[in-house]
Amino acid sequence: MLQLPDQSQSCRRTLASLEDAYELCRQTTAKYSKTFYLGTLLMPEAKRRAIWAIYVWCRRTDELVDGPRAALTTDTTLDQWEHQLESIFAGDPIEDPDVALVDTLQRFPVEIQPFRDMIAGQRMDLYRSRYQTFEELNLYCYRVAGTVGLMTTPVMGVDTTSRTAPWDLYSPAKADPTEQAIALGIANQLTNILRDVGEDARRGRIYIPLDELALFNYTEADLVNGVVDDRWRELMRFQIQRARKFFAEAERGINTLSRDARFPVWAALMLYSGILNEIERNDYDVFRKRAYVPGPRKLTCLPIARLRAAVL
Repeated sequence: MLQLPDQSQSCRRTLASLEDAYELCRQTTAKYSKTFYLGTLLMPEAKRRAIWAIYVWCRRTDELVDGPRAALTTDTTLDQWEHQLESIFAGDPIEDPDVALVDTLQRFPVEIQPFRDMIAGQRMDLYRSRYQTFEELNLYCYRVAGTVGLMTTPVMGVDTTSRTAPWDLYSPAKADPTEQAIALGIANQLTNILRDVGEDARRGRIYIPLDELALFNYTEADLVNGVVDDRWRELMRFQIQRARKFFAEAERGINTLSRDARFPVWAALMLYSGILNEIERNDYDVFRKRAYVPGPRKLTCLPIARLRAAVL
């Protein structure tokens, strides 16, 4: 449970050691995002620790509007959180997890703007529970998830000298992977939306664009009541196809990353996109069946991910 501290009190107490702070971030990542955590274990130690620190900041930010104390969150709360972010970037940690993030920022050239944009996404959740069009939803997805790609790409590292494939000796220089990194974050968020649509509806939130509900003659009342029929299945096929397009766009950027980052990113992408396959296996019933990738299927992804990292 996240509580914003009184900074004057926080500064008077001793914060966690660097090792303890990273261990806290590791444990939090392992507890709350098992699939993501599995992917990070494939990274070199310095990179995976940095990713854990960034993940924990993102999770704590999300908890402000989705956690157990979300009803108490206001614009002022988010203002205070942004001030704490600025303190972290100035090298002055306020809470234990901040110690790890300060160290991460010293090791990797991460910009502050994506973090600010994520806070702006949480502000959207304070006041909006519906999105009329995908254009509106896309902005939200960028802010709360696409930004993660921007935060983590400097940690992954970019290899501008490698070729697109071992047999292609004359390929042009690779493009900046920024757009593909954003696409992966958006793909993950769209997958979250489809997996959690029933849970969100019970909290009064609908993230599927309202004009697309209307396009398939499916109503808000149908969604709240968990109606699974041909209208819903066609709507879900449409949404899944869009998410897969974002995953496909993200794949194009993986071979621009440093070699030691490609395997874990391929693995994370394949594991997360696998949730879409599970939704289909459950006949699109996301209201009564939570879609997740079983352990044996996760393991089968790894050799394929390693092969793709080597040759694509």
